[in-house]
Amino acid sequence: MIDEMTTVLEPSPLPDFVETKYIKDITKRALDYIKAGFPVHFRGVSGSGKTTLAMHIASKIKRPMVMIHGDEEFTTSDLVGGEYGYRIRKVVDRFISRVLKTEEDMVKRWVDNRLTVACKYGFTLIYDEFTRSRPEANNILLSILQEKMMDLPVGRGGEEPYLRVDPNFTAIFTSNPEEYAGVHRSQDALRDRMITMDLDHFDYDTEVAITQAKSKLSKKDSEKIVNIVKGLRESGKCEFAPTIRGCIMIAKTLKVQGITPTSANGAFMPICQDILASETSRIGSKTNQSRVKETVKELVEKYS
Repeated sequence: MIDEMTTVLEPSPLPDFVETKYIKDITKRALDYIKAGFPVHFRGVSGSGKTTLAMHIASKIKRPMVMIHGDEEFTTSDLVGGEYGYRIRKVVDRFISRVLKTEEDMVKRWVDNRLTVACKYGFTLIYDEFTRSRPEANNILLSILQEKMMDLPVGRGGEEPYLRVDPNFTAIFTSNPEEYAGVHRSQDALRDRMITMDLDHFDYDTEVAITQAKSKLSKKDSEKIVNIVKGLRESGKCEFAPTIRGCIMIAKTLKVQGITPTSANGAFMPICQDILASETSRIGSKTNQSRVKETVKELVEKYS
């Protein structure tokens, strides 16, 4: 029985998910690696669609899935399980009708966490941004991915010191590049056990299709927005390159306000400047933001 503390997700197609040739190619390759018995690791900058793609792959596997988000404070017990609270046992003895004898004791209650649940029942594990957890917390994964065995803590109970991983167990990992703040360098031994697929920004057709699907704007209007964002990305004038998230934010804002993406519309320019300056100047430098806003102004005038 799965403990109520563990949330198990049912695999289902994601709403408004776009499958262009680019996405279908990545999906097929990832599923081929998984069928061959290897975990898949999507690595890329923030906004490159790693988590969404991982969930899409999981929906194709058609097994229940559990999700873990990497955290600096994690220990191995946050992945495997631990003793949470107590279980009270009470025994009432009425062997002699006029004598009531009661006996109570409390024992610590062991609860399996998500990694153990996934290994035990053969679920799909999505470990999102796993390098945000300290390497020592992730050491438990080494034997799971290689020998398909999981070392069990002493406090868990049972006679066996290990758990044999269900053959249906699948692991999908995501991470940001190591230069990102809050990211640890993963162990070479762990990276060696998975196939890493580096994700870049989507191709033009995919960005247009995603922007249109998420905002319900027309294809023509979506193309204008993607051209502006892509132009800023290629200009080299921003601290961080804008991603598809910038396209979606602009498009959804326009849709809600009923604004068309034209330079003649006075509201369109500041929307693009606010969103793209926010996404590409994360240290709050006014110089960077001024440079980005000026470049966005030129791109809006060019493409709308």
